[in-house]
Amino acid sequence: MAALRTALHARLVQTLPFSFGSLRSASSFKAADLTVERNPKCSPKPDPSTLQFGKQFSDHMLTINWSEKDGWDAPQIKPFQNLSLHPACSALHYSIELFEGMKAFRGVDNNIRLFRPMLNMERMHRSAERSCLPLFDKTELLECIKKLVEVDQDWVPFSQDASLYIRPTFIGTEPSLGVSRAGKALIFVIVGPVGPYFATGSFNPVSLLADPAFVRAWKGGVGAYKMGGNYGPTIAVQTEALKQGCQQVLWLHGQDEEITEVGTMNLFIYWTNTKGERELVTPPLDGIILPGVTRQSLLDLGRVWGEFKVTERTMGMKELLEALDAGRVLEVFGAGTACVVCPVGSLLYKGKTYQIPTMQNGPDLAKRFFKELTDIQYGRKPSEWAPVVA
Repeated sequence: MAALRTALHARLVQTLPFSFGSLRSASSFKAADLTVERNPKCSPKPDPSTLQFGKQFSDHMLTINWSEKDGWDAPQIKPFQNLSLHPACSALHYSIELFEGMKAFRGVDNNIRLFRPMLNMERMHRSAERSCLPLFDKTELLECIKKLVEVDQDWVPFSQDASLYIRPTFIGTEPSLGVSRAGKALIFVIVGPVGPYFATGSFNPVSLLADPAFVRAWKGGVGAYKMGGNYGPTIAVQTEALKQGCQQVLWLHGQDEEITEVGTMNLFIYWTNTKGERELVTPPLDGIILPGVTRQSLLDLGRVWGEFKVTERTMGMKELLEALDAGRVLEVFGAGTACVVCPVGSLLYKGKTYQIPTMQNGPDLAKRFFKELTDIQYGRKPSEWAPVVA
């Protein structure tokens, strides 16, 4: 297991050509200095069966201010409230902003667990460095988030089909219209109970639109970082997909129409390769792909099981369509924090719909991954991936 952790760390911690964040290094805030102001007017908790994704929020939030002059303020947990921002705030004008997506789960033993939270902290730290925002101690931020979950633990749904979504956010708050590094910044964390991400339900297949006219990310850009600017421009393409009867977008890149991501998820293809081997394929972390926590977890599980080949490599649309025509594709599915695992049922490409036999094949592997991860998250299977926080 130690070797697996070492390999995982090396794979996930992508190094930059030079250190963007070296100019912003500063002593971090400390979880020991955290103060808690309880909300005197707590809201009623919703019925888990009625939950939508991202529509309801808990009673408290975490805030941590920073300024170039004074450094980090002490972390605060306080009643959930609106933010007060200067109209020239750099996050509003130049998208100096990043975020993370995590979840807390109420287990069968009533304990509350996170899922591989340090991977989120490492990714957030890399995104902060790329954004020229001040760096922080990852462990200290995680301890503050754990305390927020503990304070709002009654908001973690009493359900095996719902969870508490955690949204750490980091914004530049410099009150200036100059295009420059922010001299003021704010970390805030909000949480809220969520149900299935897709309206179709937790494990129903989605249809994809693959249009090479649209690109999500490119080499040398910021596709590997979880920045808000990567998401807003995709809404128009998602709207176009809906107009064409599809639910999500399969993002392509370059002249070879490389398959990259699906919607806001990482993409996996389970097939019989040209050598007759069963193989799980996903695009590599080449600067275009977001290094998803669920993505890494599926790769780790597949390698531990040792029952099929696990490969990170590029794949173009031509190769995928040839495999579909030859009947070698078994399952295609997306993976991410919001949905866990989501099967793909069809693909619309250049006016033609291609049926993908994911559901006809079980989907045995996608269901196995889904069960393994949710068993860990909800405490049905002990794992160091799911630390208890409350």
